[in-house]
Amino acid sequence: MEQVPTSVLSDDPCHLGEGPTYDVTTDTAWWFDIREGRLFEAQLGSGSIRVHALGRMASALGRIDAERQLIVAEDGLYIRKIADGAMRLLCPLEADNPATRSNDARVHPSGTFWIGTMGRKAEAGAGAIYAFHHGEISMLFPRISIPNSICFSPDGATGYFADTARAVLYAVPLNPVTGLPRGEPEVLLRHTGVGGLDGSVCDADGQIWNACWGASRIDVYSPQGERLRSLSVPAKQASCPAFVGPGLSRLLVTSAWQDMDAAARAADPQAGYTFLLEATARGRAEPDVKLA
Repeated sequence: MEQVPTSVLSDDPCHLGEGPTYDVTTDTAWWFDIREGRLFEAQLGSGSIRVHALGRMASALGRIDAERQLIVAEDGLYIRKIADGAMRLLCPLEADNPATRSNDARVHPSGTFWIGTMGRKAEAGAGAIYAFHHGEISMLFPRISIPNSICFSPDGATGYFADTARAVLYAVPLNPVTGLPRGEPEVLLRHTGVGGLDGSVCDADGQIWNACWGASRIDVYSPQGERLRSLSVPAKQASCPAFVGPGLSRLLVTSAWQDMDAAARAADPQAGYTFLLEATARGRAEPDVKLA
């Protein structure tokens, strides 16, 4: 386990911190507290942080352009104006199923947005993974219990996703132009030991940086599924990483206090905090999502 220099970006504890992303054009990091319907906005240069109440559970976003974001929420995809926070429903997503909500999501280099849903109580097989492509949503993989680790190789030819409940990380061949599958998922690795596969992101070398929920760490895997590094995180339930800062060499990591009783929270005093790790990564900028 590596102990890299680590600082607290936000000590406002997230019930369920998730969905971090970074806008290189404005040096701004964004992430969510899913359970509390909050969106965090952090100007990394100044350290200024704003918290936006969304009025609904939301879990991820993609940058459309300098003025707009696409928000992945419990009932659909919303276009959000950055200037005033105004949100407009673009298209519903499982809005007729109140038993589910959105979870992990990430934008493919082509601009196609992969989005996961799951049962609100993590019911077995209640969720799915979808693609938002050319303005339409299509289901890619049904019967997912806890969709996580959605990320893509630098060339866009491979997609990854996990079902945390099954402790499996899958790799699937993609059309790099469309971001859509051109083959079936295959098991890349089976997680064993403490913790579970949560959110992931791919670096410029194609390595997969995975938050190991319940194990206080980030694991780095090769494209062949070999574990290369493990970095300590000062909260047990690390949930998702994102590359941030000049050179995209730092790692923002969200965490959660979900399902912790008073004793567990006392033993994990930084649960729900958001951290910055000096990871010496070779990160990649997140692509913009394409609406059409």
